[in-house]
Amino acid sequence: TIRVFPGSKLSEQAGVKEFETHLNDRIPTIMDAYQIPGVNIAIIKDQKIVWAQAFGYADLATETPMTLKTPLRVQSISKSVTAWGVMKLVEDGLLDLDAPVNQYLNSWAFPPSDIDTKNVTLRQLLTHTAGFPTGDFYNFYSPLEEVPALRESLYQEAVLFQEPGTSFYYSNIGYNLLELIIEDVTGMDFNEFMQAQILNPMGMQKSTFNWSIDLNPPVPTGYDLEGNSIPVYVYPEKGSGGLFATVEDIALFAIASMPDKPFENNLLSADSITTLHSLMIDQIGLYNLVFDGYGFGHYIEILSNGNFAISHGGQGTGWMTHFHAVPETGDGVVILT
Repeated sequence: TIRVFPGSKLSEQAGVKEFETHLNDRIPTIMDAYQIPGVNIAIIKDQKIVWAQAFGYADLATETPMTLKTPLRVQSISKSVTAWGVMKLVEDGLLDLDAPVNQYLNSWAFPPSDIDTKNVTLRQLLTHTAGFPTGDFYNFYSPLEEVPALRESLYQEAVLFQEPGTSFYYSNIGYNLLELIIEDVTGMDFNEFMQAQILNPMGMQKSTFNWSIDLNPPVPTGYDLEGNSIPVYVYPEKGSGGLFATVEDIALFAIASMPDKPFENNLLSADSITTLHSLMIDQIGLYNLVFDGYGFGHYIEILSNGNFAISHGGQGTGWMTHFHAVPETGDGVVILT
C-alpha cells in the first residue's frame, strides 16, 4: 500500500514520482540485506503526512501482508507519549515536576532500599536521572496468560542503585513509575487516561496501551535476529514501552509537537511543549554518540543550522522502531519494523 497525500507540497513537486520509485526500489533491498520481514514508514513535510507505505509481511508463515492499518508495537516511543500525559497533569496543576513523587503515590510504596527514595522527583523520572536501573524488558508475557499487576512488578524492580539526581541512566522503571503516578493522581486506568487526554484528541484513533484480541488487523509477529518468530506479547507495565500504534498515528504524534499543529485541540501549551523538547541533561553516556542530550521523553539533537531535532527509538524482542522530527521545519520520519 502506498499513500501520497493530496494537497501536500511533496505531491506537487515534479520529482515526487522519482522519489517514490527510489524508495520502492531501495527499501525492499535494505529489508532483504538485513532480513527484515516487515516495515511501515511515514514521512512528514510541512507538518503533514505526505507519504506512507507498508512493506513486507506481518507474518512470514502465513504471508500476511503489512498494511497501513496494522497496529505495531512501538516499544520505547511510548515514553515520549507518556511524557505528554505527565505534562498534561502538570498543566492542570495536579503534578509538580520538582515535588517528591512519594506525595502522589497513594496505592503503593517503594520496596526497602539502601538509598532513600524521598528525594525522587517527577523531573528525575522524566529525564532518567532518578537513580533506577534499566529494568527487565525481557520480562514479557502472552496477552492470553495471567500477567503480573503493575504494582507487583514495580515492587520487584523499583529499587534505587544510585542517589537520585546523580547522573543519566536509561530506565524503563522510571517511566513505569510515571504510569503508576498518573493512575494514582487521576483515579483512572492509565490507558483510559491516555486515550481520553492524549491519544484521541491527537487523532491517534488506532492507538492503544491495551492489547485486545479484537484488534483488526492483529498485531504482527515479531522476529529476532536469528529469524525466529516472536508471538505478540505484553509487559506488566505500559508507560515505558506498551503502546500499540499505526505508523500514521505516530506521525500524528510527531506533528503535534510542531508549530501551527493542524488540529484544534491544543492539548498542551507552547511552553509545555518547549519544556518537553528542552535539553535537560547533556551527559547521557553512550547516547552522546548520536544525540546532544535528553529532554522529557525525547532525545535532543542540535543540528548544524541551529535547529534541533527530537526523536526516540524503541527496541524489544522482535521489534525496532524510531521517529525523528524537526519541529521548526515541520519535517519528520517514522519507521516501525
